[in-house]
Amino acid sequence: MSSIRKRGQNSWTLTIELGYDTMGKKIRRYQTVKVTDPALLRAPKRLQEYLNTELTKFKIMVESGVYLTPGKMTFNDFLKDWERNFVRVELEEKTIVSYIFHTKKRIAPFFGHMYMEQIKTLHILDFMDMLRQPNARLDGSGPLKSASLVYNYRVLKSIFTKAMEWKVIKDNPMTGIKKPKEDDVKEMEVYDEKEIKQLFEALEHESLQLRTAITLAVTTGMRRGEISGLEWSKINLELGHLYITQSIPKLKEGAPILKPPKNGKSRKIALSESLLIELRLLNAERDAERSELLDQWADGKHSFIFCHPDGMPYDPQWFTKKWIDFHRRHQLKPIRLHDLRHTSVSWMIYKNVHSEAIAKRVGHSNIKMLEIYGHIFESVDQAAATVFDDIKSNNN
Repeated sequence: MSSIRKRGQNSWTLTIELGYDTMGKKIRRYQTVKVTDPALLRAPKRLQEYLNTELTKFKIMVESGVYLTPGKMTFNDFLKDWERNFVRVELEEKTIVSYIFHTKKRIAPFFGHMYMEQIKTLHILDFMDMLRQPNARLDGSGPLKSASLVYNYRVLKSIFTKAMEWKVIKDNPMTGIKKPKEDDVKEMEVYDEKEIKQLFEALEHESLQLRTAITLAVTTGMRRGEISGLEWSKINLELGHLYITQSIPKLKEGAPILKPPKNGKSRKIALSESLLIELRLLNAERDAERSELLDQWADGKHSFIFCHPDGMPYDPQWFTKKWIDFHRRHQLKPIRLHDLRHTSVSWMIYKNVHSEAIAKRVGHSNIKMLEIYGHIFESVDQAAATVFDDIKSNNN
């Protein structure tokens, strides 16, 4: 048996009866429905149809076992639904790994035993305060960086937002809690002209594969995942350009996760003659490998440039590890692999390449580029100002 009972001016209680328990007491499940649409409240027939629909949906949830009385649902129980119905369905692979890591390592141990309705804003504040302790790292060796604080905040916000949407809780305990400040974010670094020359001199002593990968990063501004996902079918060695159509953010169970480029748009990049020479040499080397390993080469669907003998692409982490090992061995200024992309943009700005051309080449908007590389634009602008000082001094 089911029923709809008006509670207030714009709220109704839905009731589903599931028979009797062992003590002869009726088993009931309740759900409150609030109607905020004035037009719906003024139309009795439409309103009744809406409430009947909500009652039917509620009944299906209860009878199928999907519904669980919110007050009796623990945080750990809800995490299972959140991970199954949101995290693994709507998020990118890298984000899935990060969300689950922070949930299992920090969030679940703190909140897991609590009932969802018991968790209040003060509990969230206590948790965030715990993360700010001097020994908050998992190994107890020091404090967390602000980026980790922000990430835990983001995961918690996702959890309780979904709990509200799915009507597991009535109030969101995250309300009123501000996102932590990121005050220790590592600034981007770039190589200057002298350091770029040192980089290319060092590359002359490296393998053809590593030399090509790093040269791609510096001269094209490609992201790590884009380099990992680059295929020979996307390079025109005769006309001297390549197409960025996909990225590999990570491997999953040894297989590449193929995604569109970061902004969802493919782009065409012209290649320098020196880079074309390296690519032609690497292509010839790959052709020789393919002729010797026909039975082991990939299934023919892909032709990744940087790959294992069986044709499967390297994990993007491979490029980071190789870069770190490379700059350490040659005692180059230690910058991140992604900073080679910043170096590429910085050098093009220094060489007065038009901002729209740079943005198109590296795959982001002019506005974003001005925000990220504002200090470089300022230095170029200052250099332009000194030109007039030179003219003035020549006239004196």
